[in-house]
Amino acid sequence: MKSEKQYPNKSKLVYVNLRRWGNYVLTAICDVDLLGKVLREGKIVFEIRKEFYEGSQVTVEEAIDLIEQSTIVNMVGHLIVGKAIEAGLVHPEAVLRIEGVPHAQIVRF
Repeated sequence: MKSEKQYPNKSKLVYVNLRRWGNYVLTAICDVDLLGKVLREGKIVFEIRKEFYEGSQVTVEEAIDLIEQSTIVNMVGHLIVGKAIEAGLVHPEAVLRIEGVPHAQIVRF
């Protein structure tokens, strides 16, 4: 998943970092503009670390396809979380907002 494609509209891109452990697939996804940022709200400090989220840049639609193949998903950003809600993969009430930025997780076993 490390190959980079050329996309003309970067505003529709997300970073996807896929990790496999046995039968489990952990997918970390963030909107491209959030990578490396730190979100703070109250006692919450949420770091969108390159080590965890940076992988291939893909379209949000490609990321949704990868979510459907994953057992654990950690996602942050208006674009990816909004599209996951739209696709019925995340319930809107399950979304945590930090500095107004949505964060959601999916766990399937």
